[in-house]
Amino acid sequence: MSLKIIRPGLMTTLQDAGRYGYQKMGIITSGAMDMYSLRMANILVGNDEYEAALEITLRGPTIEFTSDTLIAITGGDLCPVLDGQKVQTLRPVAVKAGAILKFTSCKVGARAYLAIAGGYDVPKVMGSKSTYLRAGIGGVCGRALQKGDLLSTNEPSEYGQQMMINLLSRGAHSYAHAKWYISKVHTSQENLRKPIRVMAGLQYDEFCEKAKYDFCATDYLITTQSDRMGYRLSGAKLELNHPLEMISEVASLGTIQVPPDGNPIILMADHQTTAGYPVIGQVAAVDVARIAQLKPGDRIYFKLISNEEAERLYIEMEKCISNLKIAVAGKL
Repeated sequence: MSLKIIRPGLMTTLQDAGRYGYQKMGIITSGAMDMYSLRMANILVGNDEYEAALEITLRGPTIEFTSDTLIAITGGDLCPVLDGQKVQTLRPVAVKAGAILKFTSCKVGARAYLAIAGGYDVPKVMGSKSTYLRAGIGGVCGRALQKGDLLSTNEPSEYGQQMMINLLSRGAHSYAHAKWYISKVHTSQENLRKPIRVMAGLQYDEFCEKAKYDFCATDYLITTQSDRMGYRLSGAKLELNHPLEMISEVASLGTIQVPPDGNPIILMADHQTTAGYPVIGQVAAVDVARIAQLKPGDRIYFKLISNEEAERLYIEMEKCISNLKIAVAGKL
């Protein structure tokens, strides 16, 4: 099975869970910006939940399916249509050969994920299919998709194969979708407006009291200098009690560091392996996916929570995903 890229969109890359075990050598992790949506898309088509999917940013591609295929689209609402008909997201969709998928506009969120039953047949680089553009590795020749690319797929799992047969047996001109679906856990307008929960960073106490107050009492604008490496924010300047000389420390997904200009930067999927700016906060793992669905021009604000609360929220999320896997498997 395969699919052909007619138009590539603004930025469409293959991303999986990331490239782990190589940061000590300066190789970044990469991976999906919105890991929750990646996992949901794969679960819906019967893949391993960390299999690679297309990460589609703001303006999506146009894709022709060259064979019958089971897909799932999760994440932000980029208004997908198949042969002119609106596609239902957050559920399995069986697509017939020759159908053309388009993403017409970015309505809610910033990134959508397109998973294919069986996964995309591309080689792994250091254990991952994730695309790292700056190094030119992973994905399709280490780059974003281009017009004319032909992506092959692996054989679907028994679940994926049977789900496609069940859906297409109902009769469909271009596609057929499941009547059931998963909920919008973090990509609804209401959820995207909620504060981002953070824990105090390693240098939190080095910031002056006004900075600590402003960090959670005011909102910040996501600037146009934001990308997969980090979200640069503009707002109340966060100042230290006194100048701080630091030795570079390990950098993590969701770390909020503050350079000398006082405007915070949230480190994202393509973050560097080490960083030397003071860290005022660390985004709770459950909220990184919500940040990934915000775009330049959106506003963001923070809420300080304890490490214990962040751990509890993470455990709740993982329990939810485990229950969802059981529920989806029972839909055959």
